[in-house]
Formats: sequence, C-alpha cells, structure tokens
Amino acid sequence: SDAGKLLVVPMDGSHWLSMWQVVKKLTERGHKVVVLIPEVSWQMKTTQAYMVKIHPVSYTLEELDGSL
Repeated sequence: SDAGKLLVVPMDGSHWLSMWQVVKKLTERGHKVVVLIPEVSWQMKTTQAYMVKIHPVSYTLEELDGSL
C-alpha cells in the first residue's frame, strides 16, 4: 500500500502519551509524519523517529504548570 503524509498537532499531557504510540507506528509503516509541538511542553520533545516542527508560544513552563 502507499504511504501517506500526516500533520499531527497534539495536545500536551495524556493526549500526547496516547498519540505518540500511533505516530510511532505510522512512521514505522512508512508514512511521513510531521508533529507540530509548542516550544514549551510537559512531554513533547524532539526525536529522530519523525519530523518535528516547533512553534513559539506566549507562555512559560511555570505558567503552564500553574494552569492545572
């Protein structure tokens, strides 16, 4: 089958923990995946497993922690 191209714009937190497994599996199956992550995040990091594009945000990690 043909591989596809996907743009993933995940939410931070538990949403990303679930989505990460899907992204990893799609990449293993030959799909080109680009993950758009904020420059400030709890769990989302850069990796060699798929392409990551980082976008600027207007908050700090401390502000993110305080939003709970």
